[in-house]
Amino acid sequence: MSFGSLKSLVAEAAIRGVTEARANIFGHVLNPTGQRSSHKILRKKLIGQKVAEWYPYDIKKDDPLVMARQEQERLNKLEMLKRRGKGPPKKGQGKRAAKRNK
Repeated sequence: MSFGSLKSLVAEAAIRGVTEARANIFGHVLNPTGQRSSHKILRKKLIGQKVAEWYPYDIKKDDPLVMARQEQERLNKLEMLKRRGKGPPKKGQGKRAAKRNK
């Protein structure tokens, strides 16, 4: 073994040791082979909570009184339309059924 190869071997080991120490100190992931890893994606913060906080709280989903009032308003509107003859047709008497029967 020649002196030059021993010197390069020692230098390579020292560099490897320094790299490992730096990774431990600063919390980096050591990847000497250069293979692809998912560490870059996994170290990002999760954004689900921020997205959930962006949208305001919807009282309609939890309060049955609000839902009952909306349903009652819908039924009242439907009744008014039926009195004027503008309500939805009975099943089988719409435009499509009229075309089919001709």
